[in-house]
Amino acid sequence: MAIESFSAPSFSSRSVCSNTRTESTQYTRSHSFPHVSRRTQLTRSTRYLKFQSIPTRGPAIISRLNASSDGELMYELHCSYPRRKGRTPVYVTLPVDSVGPSAQTMRRKKVMAQSFRALAAAGVEGVVMEVWWGLVEREYPRLYNWQGYLEIILLAKRCGLKVRAVMAFHQCGSGPGDPFWIPLPQWVLEEMDRDPNLSYSDRFGRRNMEYISLGCDNLPILHGRSPIQAYADFIRNFRDTFRPFLGSIVTGIQVGLGPGGELRYPSCPTQKLTWAWQSLELGEFQCYDKYMLASLNAHAWKRGMHEWANAGPIGASNLLQNLENTDFFRTDGSWKTPYGEFFLEWYSGMLLLHGERICKEVKAILRGTEVNMSGKVGGMYWHYGTQSHPSELTAGYYNTSTRDGFLPIARMFGRYGFSICCACFEMQDSEGQQMNATSSPEGFLEQLLLAARDCDIPLEGENSATNFDDTLFQQVLKTSKFYSDGPRTPPFSFNFVRMDKNLFEYRNWSSFTRFVRQMSDVNSFRGKLGFGGDTTVSSPSAAAYAGAVLA
Repeated sequence: MAIESFSAPSFSSRSVCSNTRTESTQYTRSHSFPHVSRRTQLTRSTRYLKFQSIPTRGPAIISRLNASSDGELMYELHCSYPRRKGRTPVYVTLPVDSVGPSAQTMRRKKVMAQSFRALAAAGVEGVVMEVWWGLVEREYPRLYNWQGYLEIILLAKRCGLKVRAVMAFHQCGSGPGDPFWIPLPQWVLEEMDRDPNLSYSDRFGRRNMEYISLGCDNLPILHGRSPIQAYADFIRNFRDTFRPFLGSIVTGIQVGLGPGGELRYPSCPTQKLTWAWQSLELGEFQCYDKYMLASLNAHAWKRGMHEWANAGPIGASNLLQNLENTDFFRTDGSWKTPYGEFFLEWYSGMLLLHGERICKEVKAILRGTEVNMSGKVGGMYWHYGTQSHPSELTAGYYNTSTRDGFLPIARMFGRYGFSICCACFEMQDSEGQQMNATSSPEGFLEQLLLAARDCDIPLEGENSATNFDDTLFQQVLKTSKFYSDGPRTPPFSFNFVRMDKNLFEYRNWSSFTRFVRQMSDVNSFRGKLGFGGDTTVSSPSAAAYAGAVLA
């Protein structure tokens, strides 16, 4: 049964985990900013502030084992975990299939409860919950079903965890055979079947159904509503439904802005992004649906360049060709000609305008809720070491060796009070360049972080791939320190992607909890499990017992 709103529920039941937090910070002078690569061509001579936290009492965790009615041992953790300014909160992204296909209920409730308790005991700040448009508003426009997400929020509240909600207006997975397949709402797909131009298209006529083309942002193509209006109505209904939790439990909302939730074009299908950096994948310009072409045509006529009105760049070649064999992307290619500048300014400008439209709506909808807003930028780094940066250009980021394409994006987010979320925090150049010499995730990320800090924008970091090697965690620590060592450093937090059964295996859990402690800079802690004696088991054991059965 779908729900559109609910009265504030009673929270009289005893919480499984209750956190009390204290905050105390002092500021001291530090020395110069860490090394900035030559590629960014940015220098700084300002003195910087460094956070130093006053020592605080370590967390107290008391665990008690109980036998449930079905004979399964359950434990309860009562946590007193000190929190303070200057620390880096860590969130954990939930499994894609945390709610059922109709969003009616939270899946694997007992396992989810055990896992939430383990996360709370480890000092994790909260969870990231993807709220899928294709599930909540699945069958009919304006008929929303939030029940499964309500159960997640209530569970997080009981465990003393915060929630970041991701408004996911994109497709998940590669197709019906994908175990994590979540398409756009059925009624939206019906409209896209009637008018294929609602989806992005490249010059070969290949359609991408991951996200509605931004070329029709303001056209009433969805049962009398525009896509922007449909997104706004969805977020407004979320606000009204979960108002009792906003600002206290639901402390952040990340708004989907494109494929994969990122502000970009689907230049490379999302399912390919996990391996695209290993190849010479250039991407394709997504400007060939009739709505994008109409905009390009109008822009060309306005500039008096009628010959540039009907198509994207000639000589951009195909997805996998070496860029030096293309007329547009090669080092002395047409990307740096007046035509290239005209096209790339329009193409990237349309993407910025799309982000601005949504951010403006969301800011108005969430005004007064004390919820942090954020948007995500895609990590398209696999040709960052070239002059033309083709994988960035085709994604809509007009960033080249001679132009900073991330400052306009950061300024756009900053105008509306949005944080920037970006992935690749665990990636190293040395690893990527073994497969692709022009790949540079560190250079890409460094430039984006500098743009965010120049605009005084809070940052949310993420990992791109899930593994539990200590090298991953150390690289995240290094990158976060790079961002945080500066004057008036904006807030920084990290989303670990994502929770699964592997996280709770003993060795992995040990690495993860050590990472959380390092990000929080707090003393180690131990959980006491009473078996009628004084047996003490470290938190990795408790977590392994609690959550290792996640499917």
